[in-house]
Amino acid sequence: MNSTNNTRSLVLVPAYNEAARIGSVVEGIKHIVPGMPVLVINDGSKDATSSVARTSGAIVITHPFNMGYGVAIQTGYKYALANNYDYLIQLDADGQHDPSCIPALLAPVVKGEVDVAIGSRFLGNSYRPPFARRMGMALFRRIVFLVTGKFVTDTTSGYQAFNRNVIRFFSTDIFPVDYPDADMLITLHRAGFRMTEVPVRMFENSEGKSMHGGFKPIYYMFKMLLSISVTFMRDKRKNQ
Repeated sequence: MNSTNNTRSLVLVPAYNEAARIGSVVEGIKHIVPGMPVLVINDGSKDATSSVARTSGAIVITHPFNMGYGVAIQTGYKYALANNYDYLIQLDADGQHDPSCIPALLAPVVKGEVDVAIGSRFLGNSYRPPFARRMGMALFRRIVFLVTGKFVTDTTSGYQAFNRNVIRFFSTDIFPVDYPDADMLITLHRAGFRMTEVPVRMFENSEGKSMHGGFKPIYYMFKMLLSISVTFMRDKRKNQ
């Protein structure tokens, strides 16, 4: 079980039309880290995501309409900051992220070794995404390495843990709300935050849904490259 201080940590789960899975996700988290609050950001779902999450024991904030993944997770950051949480763990609502990895992911952050821990599905695992996604990931790994000098195996991971300094930093307008992936890592590096990767388990998505999948991989790559370019125009200092 978890050895961290549960009362100072919050689990964030952004969700859109995940009524079929959100209940088991919340229950799985509560089984691994009992007593740790779970916040579900219901991003304008048209199904019963909100009621299922609440019944499962989550705190629920509902957007009036779908505002996108980046806006949803930033709503969670602002909630964590306003409610004085020191640590935040975020994972997806589709059941792909194994909640049993939460303690290991959070540990280096709580110990003060790093500010951000990124859950990597590629460290010690055999996870293999579709070809188009592999090509995109390879490109963004290369860009992140060239900019930061750090080799990040999983630049599009949505499984992460932060400390309060990062929560505060990303509660501001500097957060890239469109597609917060490689540009987020670059922003963190430029602001001087310490990062590491932790191996996590990721299950296959039975429905094949992904923020990076579908028929828009080229559009996603274009938007990410544009967002990375904009990142270099932002003030890189920590907002503390």
